[in-house]
Amino acid sequence: MGEVTAEDRSKSPLAQEPRGGYHSPLRARQAAETRRAIVDAAITLFRDRGWAATTVPMVAAEAGTAVDTIYSAFGSKSGLLMAAIDLAIAGDDDPTAMVDRPELARFAKGRRIERLRTGVHFTVGVYERSVPILKALQEAAASDEAAHARLAKYDDDRRNVMIAGLALILGRPAPEDLVDAIWVLVSPEVFTMLTEGRGWAVADAEDWLVQMSNAAVDNCLSLKQRT
Repeated sequence: MGEVTAEDRSKSPLAQEPRGGYHSPLRARQAAETRRAIVDAAITLFRDRGWAATTVPMVAAEAGTAVDTIYSAFGSKSGLLMAAIDLAIAGDDDPTAMVDRPELARFAKGRRIERLRTGVHFTVGVYERSVPILKALQEAAASDEAAHARLAKYDDDRRNVMIAGLALILGRPAPEDLVDAIWVLVSPEVFTMLTEGRGWAVADAEDWLVQMSNAAVDNCLSLKQRT
């Protein structure tokens, strides 16, 4: 698809409001609904078909919108994938970073095992939404620079959430080696190997991750006390 012209953008349901300052709530709502429909369609197709086999016209047809509307809103197929990844990870359109979300405050409630269960349950929920489409991101990262950078950022973001979550669970900053252990243990790769590779039920995988995380905390903290 060629470049999107200014005329194309002006016709797009996602076009910005006129410069005169008039704001139409109806138009804004329609634009948000159109954008969400596009991203939902992209998630479905990237999940089911992968990066290479999914095309922008396919997404447009699935979303019931025009190809030019997608290019106007997201710029490229890569930009569309980035939006799909963000929505799949967060589960909503809220731009608040995961580490700043109120859900993390629940990590500090209850006994330590209960806190760990809350943290693992939250993380598993993210994986259930995002792991299928992460495969498309990994595929795209081999040839697309933006996808490669987003994959690296995904790993960094995941670690930052682990650091913040463990600090809430323990009531103090976690030692770096404990962060490393939980980052590897409660990872999308381990979750996928258990559920897809070995056929574990998600609830069983979650229980196992809680128990292993608790053992890792015990082991790490006991070693710290002896040194």
